[in-house]
This record gives sequence, C-alpha cells and structure tokens, in this order.
Amino acid sequence: MTQRLEQAVLGGGCFWCVEAVFQELEGVTEVQSGYTGGHLDRPTYEQICTATTGHIEIATVTYDADVISYREVLQVFFATHDPTTRDRQGNDVGPQYRSAIFWQDETQRDVALALIEELNADNVFGAPIVTEVREAETVWPAEDYHRDYFRRHPQQSYCAFVIAPKVAKLRKQFAHRLKSATQ
Repeated sequence: MTQRLEQAVLGGGCFWCVEAVFQELEGVTEVQSGYTGGHLDRPTYEQICTATTGHIEIATVTYDADVISYREVLQVFFATHDPTTRDRQGNDVGPQYRSAIFWQDETQRDVALALIEELNADNVFGAPIVTEVREAETVWPAEDYHRDYFRRHPQQSYCAFVIAPKVAKLRKQFAHRLKSATQ
C-alpha cells in the first residue's frame, strides 16, 4: 500500500513532549526531535539551552496524509501544549520553547492560520494564541540520546510529571485516533 507521506514541523515546548504525543497517533510514521529557526549550523543541545542561538526545539512529524490530515495533526498539537504562553511551556522557560509551526508549503500555512483564527474566535484557550507560523527552515536533528526519550525513561521525573500528563490527555481526548485503536 502506498503512503502519501507529508511532514509537519512543530515546536510545542520540550521536544520530548511533542515526540511522545505524536508517536502514539494513527498515521504518524516517524517523529524526529531537532532544532530549527536559529542562526547557528549544526547546533548542540547545550548551545540551544543557552537561549542565544535563536533555535526552537521542534519535532518533525512524518505522517500519512491519507490517514490523518494536516489540520488533524495541528488539532492534536494545539490540544497537547499551551499555545498562549510566549517562550515557555510550564517550567520550561526560554525562546527555545516557543510554540511554533514551520509550514512546508502555502497550503500548510493557510491551514495553520485558519485554525488559529478559529480557535481564537471560539476563545478555546481563554487567551490569544501566540504560536508563530513561519516558513520552514533547515532542521538540525537532535542528538541520538533525545530519540524516544519518554519511551526509554518513563520513570524519570520530567517524564512522569510533565510528559505523562500530556500523553494521558492525548489518549483521552483523541482515543479514536491512536495507533492502538486501529490495530
């Protein structure tokens, strides 16, 4: 069976959180943590943490567009992080934790802007969405030790107290869209 693979590049705070959420979603074939939007080539995690490189922690979500639409990907994205706080998600503070969507083509840009307008009009979050919608830039993969972080370290305190509640919210709110629900 042929897949129609597309990518969404999303910054929703710590990339471990974004990765953990999207790994469970039906139609998602791969999630890769990385960095984008900065002025330094091949940045390291340590450099990103200085908040001086301009990079954002992101996850590149590769998905089958015949199984899940870009709009649905963005609906999960908005539901599993706080898009109303600039440069922070919970206790993770700094410009590397910005909420951002890096569009791959004008259709993705238009879908993202329309969804943000709709969510704001419906006052879904009780505050304006500050998610940046930006043209795609070079994505630098994160170091290997970041890959599958939540799956490999579920008992680690950050995983247990920050990531696990996001995954639980996904499982409750989008139960019908989980890989396990269709297998």
